[in-house]
Amino acid sequence: MSNQQSKPPVSPLRAKITKASYPVIAKLHAMPKLTLPVASLLLVLIGAFAPVGVAVVALLLLALLLGWLGFLSWPVVSTSSRLLRVFAVLVIVFFAISRIVADGA
Repeated sequence: MSNQQSKPPVSPLRAKITKASYPVIAKLHAMPKLTLPVASLLLVLIGAFAPVGVAVVALLLLALLLGWLGFLSWPVVSTSSRLLRVFAVLVIVFFAISRIVADGA
């Protein structure tokens, strides 16, 4: 008898996205450890201080980046970590929306 834990089935979509993401993740892994945090910080600063058109694009790029990383890590993280990832993406999207609304006011 083996001691292997049974893995939940992987959807074809998850398998396809994971496979397509592998080269990018490999490149990110090969970069200095601070690359991703610095890039995220730059996107946040651009989102906060740049003109609205540029800011919204930066914030949506950050939301997409965090959403993508959250999607890839979803099967192996706890429920509280999942909620934190979803919350972070939602906060960024709401901030982008607030920048658009504040500019129109």
